[in-house]
Amino acid sequence: MITVTPAAATQVRTASVQGNAIGLPLRIAIQTKPDGGFHYLMGFDDQEKAGDQKMESEGVTLVVDDASQPLVAGMTLDYVEIDGKLEFVFINPNDPNYRPPQA
Repeated sequence: MITVTPAAATQVRTASVQGNAIGLPLRIAIQTKPDGGFHYLMGFDDQEKAGDQKMESEGVTLVVDDASQPLVAGMTLDYVEIDGKLEFVFINPNDPNYRPPQA
């Protein structure tokens, strides 16, 4: 299951309007890099594929392919300011390069 934060959900909805993709699910996929870390892909997609899993969080419909499903379990999609720029971040404890925020 993927959790979408309210800030990320708002930005996804804004992007769907700007990209003429209203009503399309957001596909999230993960590719494993040579160092074992994860490369994240996302975009609006109207193509349903065998093995896809649909889920919803904060009113956003997400689609994850079969190969990525175990890699996204427990992941959070957020939208935050980093170095003065707003961007999506994937908080994923399954990613070997993930480091939790320090308190």
